[in-house]
Amino acid sequence: MANATKEALSTGELIRQVSEEVSRLVRDEIRLAKIELAEKGKYAGRGAGLFGGAGVVALYGGGALVAAVVLLLAQVMPAWAAAALVGAVLLVAAAILGFRGKRQVSAMGSPTPERTIRSVKDDIDAVKERAHR
Repeated sequence: MANATKEALSTGELIRQVSEEVSRLVRDEIRLAKIELAEKGKYAGRGAGLFGGAGVVALYGGGALVAAVVLLLAQVMPAWAAAALVGAVLLVAAAILGFRGKRQVSAMGSPTPERTIRSVKDDIDAVKERAHR
């Protein structure tokens, strides 16, 4: 009978330890997921900012080109040439910003927290392996 009591206590102690470890593991995995999502959000934010900048610069470029056409029609040669040059430069700048923004968003990859998912799967496998011993 004394042996049965010791086994019950040791089993109860093991269950308590597993419960504590699983709880700590879940908290750690949630913390890891938050960190990973924050990193990916940073890339997405930078890319969105660059896209926004490209849109603003393209708007000014379009405005300058429209002004160039108006001035051309008004037969003011030096003014339209200057406006066309400024517009072209602004559109080239918009293209560069747009490509950089696209590259930044593409560098982020998938929005899912892949490292955390992999880590959780590894943890589950380790717990299963220990349970079978």
